[in-house]
Amino acid sequence: MFALKRLAPEGVPAGRGRAEPYRLLNEPLDAESICEDVLAVAPGHQGALVMLLLALTDQFSERLGPALARARGVLTEIHDHYARLYYTGLVAERAAKSHLRRGGFASGHVAYELTREAMAAYELAAAQAPPGNDEANLRWNTCARLIDSNPHVTPAPVEREEPMLDARVDD
Repeated sequence: MFALKRLAPEGVPAGRGRAEPYRLLNEPLDAESICEDVLAVAPGHQGALVMLLLALTDQFSERLGPALARARGVLTEIHDHYARLYYTGLVAERAAKSHLRRGGFASGHVAYELTREAMAAYELAAAQAPPGNDEANLRWNTCARLIDSNPHVTPAPVEREEPMLDARVDD
């Protein structure tokens, strides 16, 4: 194992700023690594946590399970109530889209549940949004269109439990 080199505390703002270009270049692992370096020096740095969260969601297409679990953990560290609700919706929405791209058994049902989870979070975020901030409503509308435009994105069928037949034979 290599001993990682630490950022100087005064390098935190520049380090955090270097993560975004890697996300934009579709290099989320590099962005994640930079965010980890910033957080090692400045634990709880809100900008680095948000960038880390976004870098993790960028990885959903390759490694949904681990990245989703980690993203949900990062959400708990975001202090601003509106931001936490908004990013909770974003994580669920991006996970839903990943399920849709992957396809497979029940992917439409899983995508539906995750999209509805996102919509619920966006509704809560919209109620907390600063005046003039319609981001949560825009994301909610995107989710609604995703469901409306995909006929296989539906709730899972409800399984009925029927009583077992009495198999006794009376003599």
